[in-house]
Order: sequence, then structure tokens, then C-alpha cells
Amino acid sequence: MFGILSQLLDLLYKKRCYFCKSTKENSKFCSKCFAKIKFLPFSSLEVINGAKVYSATVYKDNIQKMIRGVKYHKQRELTLYQAKIMYGYWQNLEISKQTFVIVPVPVSKKRLKERHYNHMSLVAKEFAKLTGYEINENLIIRVKDTKPQYKLSKAQRAKNLKGAFEAIKENFSGQTDKNFLIFDDILTTGSTISEITKLFHKNGADNLTAFTTSCSDYNLHL
Repeated sequence: MFGILSQLLDLLYKKRCYFCKSTKENSKFCSKCFAKIKFLPFSSLEVINGAKVYSATVYKDNIQKMIRGVKYHKQRELTLYQAKIMYGYWQNLEISKQTFVIVPVPVSKKRLKERHYNHMSLVAKEFAKLTGYEINENLIIRVKDTKPQYKLSKAQRAKNLKGAFEAIKENFSGQTDKNFLIFDDILTTGSTISEITKLFHKNGADNLTAFTTSCSDYNLHL
């Protein structure tokens, strides 16, 4: 019954592309806008604490709008497309033939209460459907509600994130030999990945890779 009602509503109120506003495809991310996405080279951008870091795209234009829509404007439906973009890049990497456990970067309790969801958790669930990877959100928690990173310098970002995360030590038992994929939306200075990888290493988990939807222009000049 719900499915029929949903279809009728789609006919009456066509979805509008979040980017070009077209209703032709009844989609939040039309094929014309999706086709404009350009992937970065299929290689790691940098290595942080032994973890190779990959980013699918650059944080600008529709990618920026998509991420901000998901993160701040409750555009949860766009998480499917964010995951598809990441998967489209990921499947071109040799490393994708391995099996991973996805660890979405956690948000603070305060941020979770405000948004009612962790945006990267939603993206991870869609990505897991495409890859078959499992997800583990019980290893790292965020204990500090940090300031928005985009307003800060590199030094300020590092200070802002110091002590922001904690490991749930008992949950690492029997997990340390697995390949972990740290999952985030934007790579800028790498401070978030740095803090999280330190906690993994401290708890005996050393098979680490990081993957972000996008990176800032800063990373392209490293």
C-alpha cells in the first residue's frame, strides 16, 4: 500500500534535481549533472600515519553542494548518489579487490541530536550495498564537539581535533587483523584521519586505508 502511495506521489510531485532543478528524470541528481563529475587520478593523494588516503573528486561545484546538502540541509536522499560517486572511483583501484571494514568518521552526540543522523554513516551504508563490505561503528567515538574545520588554519584544525575521538578498546578484540577503510566526506589537512589512525595503531590495528568523497584544492598542491 505504501509503495503504491509513494508512486502516486512521485507522479503528482516529481522530484527536482538538486543541482539544475530539472524534473525530467524525477531524480534528485539527474544523469546530466551526474555525468559532469570528474574523478581525480586513481592513486593515493598522500599517506597519513601509514594509511594511504584516496579522494574521489574535488570539493567544488556540485560536489560541494551535494555534501553541504547532505550535511546541513537534511538532503538524505543524496547519500545514495554520494556513495555511487565514491564507488565509481573506488572500483578503478587495485586495492578495491581486497575486503574492507568501513569505519565512518563519527559525529558528536550534540551534532547527532541536531541532525538526527551521521551523514557519513548513511553514505557508508549505501557504499556497503555496492561493495559487500561490512561496517563497524563501534570502534571509535567522537567525544568532543569541535568547531567547523573549514574556518580554521592547518594548525588550528590539528588543535581543534586533538582529543576529539576515543577508541572503545574492548571492541578491537578479534578485529585487529582486518583491513579498515576510514570513511569521510572531505580531505583538507588530514587532521581527522591523523587522529583516528593514531587510535587504531594504539589498539593494534595497522591495516588502514582512508577514503573521502572529495578533497580541497589544498591537497592537489601537496
